[in-house]
Amino acid sequence: MTDFTITPESPRAPDIVALIDRHLAFNAEAAPPESCHPFDLDGLCKPTVTFWTVREGETLLAIGALADTGGGTAELKSMHTAETARGRGIAAILLRHILDHASAQGITRIDLETGSMDAFAPARALYRRFGFEECPPFGAYLEDPLSTFMTRAVDGNDGV
Repeated sequence: MTDFTITPESPRAPDIVALIDRHLAFNAEAAPPESCHPFDLDGLCKPTVTFWTVREGETLLAIGALADTGGGTAELKSMHTAETARGRGIAAILLRHILDHASAQGITRIDLETGSMDAFAPARALYRRFGFEECPPFGAYLEDPLSTFMTRAVDGNDGV
């Protein structure tokens, strides 16, 4: 298996900005604006957000973020794997890393919103594999047939 590095990085590096732009475009292609909820670059740079990259050498393979929403909860944001890197298990490696980080930080629950369309089926399958279950809208989200809301408890003995 290839060695990947998962590192907290600033989302403002040019290769990262390009992958964020691709993530935003993917979402915009799949759903109308009122049903798209990814963080833009400024959202990913907020102090309450931890942003990671997965690299193989210098090559950017994936991104993901965790937004601290307070009270021991967080929201998974902006998971995206470069098209050329898909099918290698990179998203699962990154998600495991994020869950471990959340556990170490004392976060007790992670929520997420993803699309309900076919284009998002691989993401929903990944989240289910890691113990996320569908739930009602949380935070400021409203019921939307184009959104799937999921949640998962996190504890110090977390293991999937």
